[in-house]
Amino acid sequence: MSRAAVPGLPSRYPIGEQLPALYAEDDFAQRFTAGLDTVLAPVFATLDNLPAYLDPRVTPADFLAWLASWVGGVDDPRWPVELRREATVRAMELHRRRGTKRGLVEALHLVLGVRAEVVGDGGAVWSRTAGAGLPPAPAAEILVRVWPDRVATVDADRVHELVRALCPVHTVCRVEVLSGPPAGEGE
Repeated sequence: MSRAAVPGLPSRYPIGEQLPALYAEDDFAQRFTAGLDTVLAPVFATLDNLPAYLDPRVTPADFLAWLASWVGGVDDPRWPVELRREATVRAMELHRRRGTKRGLVEALHLVLGVRAEVVGDGGAVWSRTAGAGLPPAPAAEILVRVWPDRVATVDADRVHELVRALCPVHTVCRVEVLSGPPAGEGE
């Protein structure tokens, strides 16, 4: 979509009407300013609607990628427009939770339409007692189980790609793709 000259778009602020009365009947002045109105009308229309351009829920679809880049959101042109809008709206929320179990589960559901369960803590341990012996080493592996929710099948490659992108760099993540919820889920 182009926001250049739009044929027939009237200017909300015609320059000819703002000229001194001396030029109101001047044919050349009116034609000249009408040409300027044609060029400026899309600019004024865009500025008049600027709040809509900055709201991912209503912005034109061709602005979504640009708007997502402003908030560090993920935007994939292959996604349906409504999913792209939702990902942009929730970008800040997902960034706050990045690297956490909840953040990973929510991102997998939003982006890929799958449900997920994350098991493990990524190898973090600590002690409440100063000078105490070291606690036993934790399992350094995180297990991510995914199953279909709003999609019929799970694309394992896309799940692996997203998990690699969102898991903390010091962790090892293993992904299991299930055909349905794990035993005990939803009971």
